[in-house]
Amino acid sequence: MSDAIKHECGIALIRLRKPYQYYIDKYDTPLYAVHKLSVMMEKQVNRGQDGAGVANIKIDVPPGRRYISRYRSVEPQPLTDIFSKIHKKFRKGLKDHKDRASDGKWLQENLAFTGEVWLGHLRYGTHGTNEVENCHPMLRQSNWRSRNLVMAGNFNMTNVDELFGKLVSLGQHPKEKVDTVTVMEKIGHFLDEENQRVFERFKGIYENPTLSDVIEDNIDLQRLLYRSCRDFDGGYAMCGLTGYGASFVIRDPSGIRPAFYYADDEVVVVASEKQAIKAAFNVEYSQIKEITPGSALIIDKNGEYNEFPILPRLEKRSCSFERIYFSRGTDPDIYNERKQLGKLLIPQILKEVNYDLENTIFSYIPNTAETAFLGMIEGLEEYLSKKRKQAIMEGILFEADLERVLSFRPRIEKLVTKDVKSRTFITADALRDDMVSSVYDTTFEVVRKNIDTVVIIDDSIVRGTTLEKSILTMLDRLNPKKIVVASSAPQIRFPDCYGIDMSKMKDFVAFRAVLKLLEERDLEYLLEDVYMQSVTSIATKNPYHTNYVKALYDPFTDEEISQKIAEIIRPKDLNAELSVVFQTVDNLHKACPGHLGDWYFTGNYPTLGGNKVVNKAFSNSHEGKLERAY
Repeated sequence: MSDAIKHECGIALIRLRKPYQYYIDKYDTPLYAVHKLSVMMEKQVNRGQDGAGVANIKIDVPPGRRYISRYRSVEPQPLTDIFSKIHKKFRKGLKDHKDRASDGKWLQENLAFTGEVWLGHLRYGTHGTNEVENCHPMLRQSNWRSRNLVMAGNFNMTNVDELFGKLVSLGQHPKEKVDTVTVMEKIGHFLDEENQRVFERFKGIYENPTLSDVIEDNIDLQRLLYRSCRDFDGGYAMCGLTGYGASFVIRDPSGIRPAFYYADDEVVVVASEKQAIKAAFNVEYSQIKEITPGSALIIDKNGEYNEFPILPRLEKRSCSFERIYFSRGTDPDIYNERKQLGKLLIPQILKEVNYDLENTIFSYIPNTAETAFLGMIEGLEEYLSKKRKQAIMEGILFEADLERVLSFRPRIEKLVTKDVKSRTFITADALRDDMVSSVYDTTFEVVRKNIDTVVIIDDSIVRGTTLEKSILTMLDRLNPKKIVVASSAPQIRFPDCYGIDMSKMKDFVAFRAVLKLLEERDLEYLLEDVYMQSVTSIATKNPYHTNYVKALYDPFTDEEISQKIAEIIRPKDLNAELSVVFQTVDNLHKACPGHLGDWYFTGNYPTLGGNKVVNKAFSNSHEGKLERAY
C-alpha cells in the first residue's frame, strides 16, 4: 500500500494437552512449544512491529515455584529479542545440569518458560507511546493462583469512558483510562467475583489447600466472560490465561477481528491468521476453524476445549481490510479474493484508457498490490479472449490481421520499485515528505514518451501523500501521455475505531475532496448542519444512532469524488493527464463475500459506538482538533 496504515495486532496461543515430558520424548527437545510459538508469531509479524510479548503458565507447580513467566520487548527486532532471551535462559539453566535436559519434571521446577500454556502478541500501537509497559500480554497478579490473569488481544473499544466509569462505580481505581487496562480490569474484577462465588459455595465443605483446587475446578468461565463483556462495544479477539491454567479466546459478536483455531490430541492453538497455524503445524486449511463471533473458545485446566456462546451474535461484519491488505496473501482464500479485486476493476480501467491496450502499460505499486495486479492482468486476458473470439466470428480476411489479433498480449512492466526497506507511516509527520520521496525508484526507457498510458494498481489510497510526493512525480519522468491510478479498495471516507489506526477525518483524501466539492458548489452550510447535529448528539449523551457525516458525501457521485481526489494528489508540475479509479463497494462484496465489514467505505458501522466515533471525529476536525475520537 503506497499510503500504508498501521496493521492489526496479532495473537498466538498454544495449549499443550499432554504432559510436558511427552513433548521432550517425542520431539527430542524441551523447546517444542517455544519453536512452534516463534513460527506462529514470525508468520504474523506483518500485524505488528512496534513491540511483542510472550507469556507462559505452568499447571500444578508446587507452592513456592514460579509458574508465570513473561517477556516483552520494544527493541527494533522484538521477536528476535524475546526468543533469544528465552533460549539464553535455557542455556544458562542447563549449563551445570546437562544431564537434566530431558527431565521434564526437573525443568518445570527449575526453569522458566516450561509451562503448558503459551500466549504471544505482536503490537502496532494505536494509542500512547511505544513503551514496553504498553506491550501485551498484560498481567494482573494475585497470591491466589486462580485470581491471576494474563491477557493479550487485537481490539479497540469505542466506549472506554463508559467502561472506565463502571469500574469506578465498582470501587476500583484504574491506573489509566485506556481500553487495554479497562478491559483487563473488567475481566479481572469478574474473575475475582467468580472466585468468591465458588469459595462461598464450598467453604464449609472443604478446607485449604484442597479448597483452592476445588475453586479452580468449579470456576465458570462462560459466566465470567458474559458478565465481563456484555458492556463492550468494539472489535476484539481477546486471549486470556488464568493462573491455574485454563484459558480462553473471545471474539466480538460481529466477528470484526479475526481469530482461528486448530486442535488435535497434542495441542489447541489459536492465531489471528490461518497461515500462522498452517506454517507452524503443517495442517490442512480445512482443519483450521474460525472462532464463532460472540463466542469464546474455552480450554479448561485439563486441556479439554469447546466453543461457548457468550454474547448474542450480530450480522457478521468481519474487517474487509484483512482481505485487501493486512492478512498474509498466502492464505488461499485471501489470495483468490485479492486477484478478484484486481479483475473487477477492468471495466473502469478500460474506460479510462479508452480501450487502447496497444498503447497502455500495466504495473503495480509494490509489494502487497502484486496479487491484485495478477488478477487485473487475468481480467485483461479474459477481455482480450472475448475480443479475439468476436473478431474470428465476424471474419478476418487477412492473415496479418489474424496474427495480430491472436498474438496481442497486455504490456506488463515493473515501473516502481521500493528502493529501501522503510516504513513511511512510522516516520514523524515533519519528516514524512522527505522519506516518501526517497523510498521508491522507477524503471526508465520502457514507456514510449507522450504515447503510452501507464496504469498502476495500488491496494488502497488513504492520504494520497506518497502518490503526490513521490510516485506520480517519478512516473511523470517517464513521460507517459496519461497516468491511471487504480485502487483495489473503495474510497476510504470514514474513520475506523475497531483496530486500524485511521482515526482522523482529514487524514482521508476522500474527505478532503468532499470539502473541496462542498466549497465549489456553495454547499458549505452542510458542514455546519452536520457539526451541530454531531455535537448535539454527543452533548445529549445520545451519539450512537446516526452517522451524520454520511450526509456530506450524499450530494456527490463516486466519480465526482474520484475526479477531485485526482486533482488533490496531482503534483503541481505533473505533465501527464491523471485519473484515479476506485473499487466499488458492490464489487468489494462480490470479491470478499464472507467479509462484509465496510464501515470505512460506507459509514455503516457494525456497532453503535462506531457512529459515536465518526461524529466525534468530524467534530474534532471541524474544530481544528488533532486528537483521536476514541
